[in-house]
Amino acid sequence: MKMINIENLTKYYGSFKALDNLNLTVNQGDIMGFIGPNGAGKTTTIRILLGLLKKHEGTVEVFGKDAWEKNVEIHKNLAYVPGDVQLWSNFTGGEIIDLLGDLRGSMNKSKRTELIERFQLDPGKKFKTYSKGNRQKVALISALSSDVDLYIFDEPTSGLDPLMERVFQECVRELHQQGKTILLSSHILAEVERLCNKIAIIKEGTIVETGEIHEMEHLKRTHFTIVAENIKDTLKNLIYVHNLKETDNQLDFEVEQHHINDLFRVLSRYTIASVKSHPPKLEDIFIDHYREEEVS
Repeated sequence: MKMINIENLTKYYGSFKALDNLNLTVNQGDIMGFIGPNGAGKTTTIRILLGLLKKHEGTVEVFGKDAWEKNVEIHKNLAYVPGDVQLWSNFTGGEIIDLLGDLRGSMNKSKRTELIERFQLDPGKKFKTYSKGNRQKVALISALSSDVDLYIFDEPTSGLDPLMERVFQECVRELHQQGKTILLSSHILAEVERLCNKIAIIKEGTIVETGEIHEMEHLKRTHFTIVAENIKDTLKNLIYVHNLKETDNQLDFEVEQHHINDLFRVLSRYTIASVKSHPPKLEDIFIDHYREEEVS
């Protein structure tokens, strides 16, 4: 089942096209990582999904319902956490958690108590006295203690220390085990790679790559850096060598993992000063997409 369905979404701010025929599908049970630099269109997309912003063109559906026309109905089964939480300053953290839960109508009281302890939050303090990290915890506890089918997180660990980031990641895994659906927008690529089964990369308002992480060709390749003489032309002619670049005497390239033994057979015929390798990372895909823009 499609929990989120976006087709040919276009959004303008004046004459500026913020979203350009964007397409994105999030199916039931997915943890979709939504990544891109500041200004790429992540938050605009999320605000349209939440019914806070109106699209100019395209289709935007949540639970098969129009995100703008049915936003009140949709929000009863959706929990959202922004990256900068601004709520009622004179309420206590506990009061805000309960108020948000009542508005949603799906608060699990025992889960609320458990999460307050796990996130080490003092719920009796006024919201205005909290640090950024503690303000973030209030929104996270409210969302995570809600029994809904879709969770949308926009930079949810902003302001959290590494220990609390880990608690959040544990909570996301627990939601996934329960069959919940999650859209996670984050600039912390290691977090996305650790948690998500799918990713979508947004660039200049459009999706440039999306799919299952384990099926992405880039993530089936190992990155090599070697220092050697008279080998560049040989490497250029190997069909399993990709993205070959030369800097001084150093060669950087990627090799499909099932061809690594073939590569070493070739390297054995040359005098190699050094060889370094590292496994593929989501960061490599991300940087490659944005490096293309710099080159062009």
